[in-house]
Amino acid sequence: MIDIRVLRDQPDLLRASQEARGEDPAAVDRARAADTARRAAANAFEQARAEQNRLSREIGSLQRAVKQAADEAAAEQARFAAQTSRDLAATLADQVKEAEVRVREAEVALDQALLVLSNVVDPAAPVGGEEDFRVISTVGRPRDFAAEGFDPRDHLTIGEHLRAIDVPRGAKVSGSRFYYLTGPGALLELALVNLAISMAVEDGLTPVIPPALVRPAAMEGTGFLGQAAENVYRLEADDLYLVGTAEVPLAAFHMDEILDPQTLPLRYAGYSPCFRREAGSHGQDTRGIFRVHWFDKVEMFSFCPPDQADDEHRRLLERQQRFLDALELPYRVIDVATGDLGASAARKFDCEAWIPSQGRYREVTSTSNCTEFQARRLRIRTRVGKSNEPVATLNGTLCAVTRTIVALLENHQRSDGSVAIPAALRPFLGGVSQFIPPA
Repeated sequence: MIDIRVLRDQPDLLRASQEARGEDPAAVDRARAADTARRAAANAFEQARAEQNRLSREIGSLQRAVKQAADEAAAEQARFAAQTSRDLAATLADQVKEAEVRVREAEVALDQALLVLSNVVDPAAPVGGEEDFRVISTVGRPRDFAAEGFDPRDHLTIGEHLRAIDVPRGAKVSGSRFYYLTGPGALLELALVNLAISMAVEDGLTPVIPPALVRPAAMEGTGFLGQAAENVYRLEADDLYLVGTAEVPLAAFHMDEILDPQTLPLRYAGYSPCFRREAGSHGQDTRGIFRVHWFDKVEMFSFCPPDQADDEHRRLLERQQRFLDALELPYRVIDVATGDLGASAARKFDCEAWIPSQGRYREVTSTSNCTEFQARRLRIRTRVGKSNEPVATLNGTLCAVTRTIVALLENHQRSDGSVAIPAALRPFLGGVSQFIPPA
């Protein structure tokens, strides 16, 4: 949620941010109108309550005057005045109740108007749509398979030959975009997760196994019930949501808490299944396991003071790069354009691995700086001076298992159908240096 002070004092900044995202700038004006209406309702309520308090004091004074009256005439006059004030107070009590209801309604309307607004984009982020990203760096060189004398196979062909991936049985049991990882495929997932967690722990992150089902407050607080709602699975009978990323339960871990500033930054690495409906992706990446409805992922998450968020964002990116370097994958880092940012992100960097069978780079990790946006929604604060202020939250994928397997199989394949195992993974595979198709 945006800072209400920015809405009041810098509406042009918000309108420009909305436009840069390709979203409706008029939403800013609707939110400002809702804020004005809420303040007017609150002012009317306070005025009515102040008058109610004044009448209460007046009635008390008149009741004392009745007891202290010198004669019956004076007492009767005081009684009459007191009754008149009581009649006014009774009428005013109804008005105060009505005013209080209008305040609650205005607050709900303001909250709904604010929830429509996405985070303010970082001015350093490139402006534009999905293809308007900026390449920050390119690491490694894609293999020249032609020089090696064979055409690269895609990951599914390789995985089927290794008996590591079974998509037909996944579809038989669960439908399209589901799969089984078997034999070396299952071992590869476990090795990747263990490598990712071990690297995270070595960097000081606390490992977490979070719940994969969350209440609406957690999903809405992280910004996944807005533009991303169509990709979220909901269990209506229980009013719970299946998470699309461990970012959601990790962000909500400290919901409604005031964090000790001495403990910041707090850094976590969560391992969880992720569920995505992939609405709007009909016909895209239908072969194999690159775009699926369920996969496992190791997600990093940080809570830090807002003035440290940019540095923390760079640290998350550096960890992602070290992981990809350990897997000996060629990749590039891009600065994602404003029109391709999620609602909560002010800025996002993607790491895209080279996929030989497609002849292009594809996203395998991303890291987002959400500034104070999620913390305001989730009411996560820290002590700053004499007040409590929202912290900044940041997230970053360390290993999205299926996409990482795609990149590994394709980039480390050999002409005989075997796949070389990067040295960093071998300790987690019992020292195995290659996967060989069964005879």
